[in-house]
Amino acid sequence: MAHRHVSAGCAALTVLGALVLTGLPAAAAVEPPAPTPAPSAAETLGANSPSPAVLRAMQRDLRLTEAQARTRLVNEAEAGTRAGRLQNALGKRFAGAWVSGATSADLTVASTDVADSPAIEAGGARAVVVKSPLADLRTAKTKLDRAVTGKGLDTPVRYIDVRTNRVTVQATSRAAADTLIKAADVDSALVAVKVTADQPRALYDIRGGDAFYIDDTARCSVGFGVTKGDQQGFATAGHCGKAGAKTAGYNQVAQGTFQASVFPGQDMAWVGVNSDWTATPAVKGEGGQDVQTAGSVQALAGAAVCRSGSTTGWHCGTIQQHDTSVNYAQGAVDGVTRTTVCAEPGDSGGSYISGVQAQGVTSGGSGDCTSGGTTFYQPINPILSTYGLTLSTSTSSNGTSAPEDGQEGAWAAGRVYEVGARVILDGVSYECLQTHQAQTAWQPALAPGLWQRV
Repeated sequence: MAHRHVSAGCAALTVLGALVLTGLPAAAAVEPPAPTPAPSAAETLGANSPSPAVLRAMQRDLRLTEAQARTRLVNEAEAGTRAGRLQNALGKRFAGAWVSGATSADLTVASTDVADSPAIEAGGARAVVVKSPLADLRTAKTKLDRAVTGKGLDTPVRYIDVRTNRVTVQATSRAAADTLIKAADVDSALVAVKVTADQPRALYDIRGGDAFYIDDTARCSVGFGVTKGDQQGFATAGHCGKAGAKTAGYNQVAQGTFQASVFPGQDMAWVGVNSDWTATPAVKGEGGQDVQTAGSVQALAGAAVCRSGSTTGWHCGTIQQHDTSVNYAQGAVDGVTRTTVCAEPGDSGGSYISGVQAQGVTSGGSGDCTSGGTTFYQPINPILSTYGLTLSTSTSSNGTSAPEDGQEGAWAAGRVYEVGARVILDGVSYECLQTHQAQTAWQPALAPGLWQRV
């Protein structure tokens, strides 16, 4: 878009020159308007105007004041952009990023090279030097996942903890963890073991968080409203129903059919609804108040996140680790996110939202909302990209558009972009800073919180 500013400037100079040549006083020339400041990441993502329902739940569950809750959401949005810039700059030396503190005022970025510390600090983060890059930890986790045999219920959870720079194996005993580590042929120095009796389970038994019923035998919760072409529907958990299963809404009125479903392996599905139902960007918050979804920008580890479900309603907590693997009785599920938010049976499939950004749908967990627990969600962006869905958002400009002139690598609304992805728009190249589904209102030149010009 820079060439447009140049053209405008040239036009202004031409007008000024014409005024002077014709003898009119130069004072009569009109100065070109000052450029409009680019929106901040918080403004782009809607973090500066959170729902009262989100604020109240954050105050209750995270023990914050309203001012702290507001500040935290803004800080997390801005930290995501800074972390993305540093991740792209560090490349293979990048070892993770996370926020901390009551208001998420502290962003930490880890690198394997001490020489990166000045650049990290200049980028607005605290620098930590660690031994293993994120890529090596991901390789180790993949080996551990593949070495799990049977149902794997003695080592049910595996995740990368960027704060400790290790892969954590949750096991029912130290011996079970050691057996898995040996079978995977992974350096034990890369692995931390957490021994606990907690056993995650799939939480069995159109507005996010509302109940829906499957073949008159089970109840789950709506995740997020979506569309696929002219077909409206919603995303939910795969373990809630198989493709072809019929659904009824919270009011027991015929609703739709599971169009596709995966579980185990992943825990994702979507339901196409009939003409009596309309997909909306609303998520059911505290007291039934709607929280509007504005997009699907993935939040950092440490960020606040809230969940809506038809059993326990509206609860908040924090994101602990992304890219977690968990073994349920039905099999292993990879790529879920581990959180401190509580949940109970029937909450499955329900919405996880950070501020106004959709994060995922409830998969399973351990504990309950009386004593507390750990819950996992299936991230929303893989659901959108796998099934070609468009998230329903509070901005009417989301939707799909074809790449310009069919150009390879051209930016297009409706696509899910990962951190580091490169695109072209109006002849300019950009690099993605935060994982999200693109929207027309978030074109790279208009969303510096999501894209960096390269």
